[in-house]
Amino acid sequence: MNEQANSRGRRQLIVMLLIATASLGGSYALYYASLSGGLWGTTNKGAFVDPPVSLDALALVDSDGVALEEAHTWWIWVVRAEPCDPACADALHQLRQLHVLLHRDADRVRRALVSPSPLPHADLEALYPDLEFLTGRVEALAPGIYIVDPHGNLVLRYPLDAAGKPVLEDLKRLLKVSQIG
Repeated sequence: MNEQANSRGRRQLIVMLLIATASLGGSYALYYASLSGGLWGTTNKGAFVDPPVSLDALALVDSDGVALEEAHTWWIWVVRAEPCDPACADALHQLRQLHVLLHRDADRVRRALVSPSPLPHADLEALYPDLEFLTGRVEALAPGIYIVDPHGNLVLRYPLDAAGKPVLEDLKRLLKVSQIG
């Protein structure tokens, strides 16, 4: 009976070690598979801003000359080169429509046209009364549309011609999972 109990104990130990080894091996396999991106992908439509950029590095000021130090809210920026070409104007129009489509979350998001130097924008102010105009050191940023989080980090970037549904889908997802802003 003693030999039978020892045999049973060994089998239990071997089964427990096999389960632990399989769990550990499976976790390593999943980890390295996720690094290569082979099995999983991202759901965002825009490109992550890499390297990360924050508001501090851009030294932005509004049209009144007041520095934009902290975001405190989500932003959608149209960053442009001089002057606002038809693609830029179309992006501004799309973002106004996108802002309306946010429904109850619209008050969590602000829109801005960001440029390296201040330009006359009276015609744009008439078309887009809630649009803010920011200037600063944005030469390093490629022209496009950016989503900025409430901490002041540029999160996602889109080309100017992708100002519609991709931005809306990503922004809705960010607002849904965000507890800030």
